[in-house]
Amino acid sequence: MNVLIITASPNVEGLTAACSNAAKAGAEAAGANVVTTNLNKLHIGNCQACGNGWGTCRNEHKCQVQDDFQELHASLSGFDAFVMITPVYWGDLSESAKAFTDRARRCEALKQDKTVFEAKPFMAIAAAGGSGNGLVSCLATMERFLTHVKADKFDLLGITQKSRGYKLDTLYAASKAMISYA
Repeated sequence: MNVLIITASPNVEGLTAACSNAAKAGAEAAGANVVTTNLNKLHIGNCQACGNGWGTCRNEHKCQVQDDFQELHASLSGFDAFVMITPVYWGDLSESAKAFTDRARRCEALKQDKTVFEAKPFMAIAAAGGSGNGLVSCLATMERFLTHVKADKFDLLGITQKSRGYKLDTLYAASKAMISYA
């Protein structure tokens, strides 16, 4: 089983990175091959709502804005399960996660054929490094994305600095369980 872990934080030593490490360790313990990508190391710009609001994304299911999104999007069909981890910024996804999910949603949600996420287990993790405020609204945004792209919502987890100790253990166990489930 091939698993893609998508992180979306510029802080490579923070809570989001710790979540990524726990998810990776759990998936590998279950026998998965894991690839990790950090959206902040890629150049993925915002959706431009091309043309009349829909460019090539609606009918061709490809984004016409040329950047690193195309290569990442093309690779998604090669994965059997996904984990996405975003820090919570202002009660929402990080900017890099928002840019990726906005463009992926436009390319995938209206497909007549299966989406690259359809029926594949997907864990969404919101990592609130500060007060923990905004955790629930961030998870709600992630849940809407998973619904639109027809992913199998395996789990949605919120983690804060206060819950870090036991939630990293939970994330390890959840990613291990997701591999067994798939």
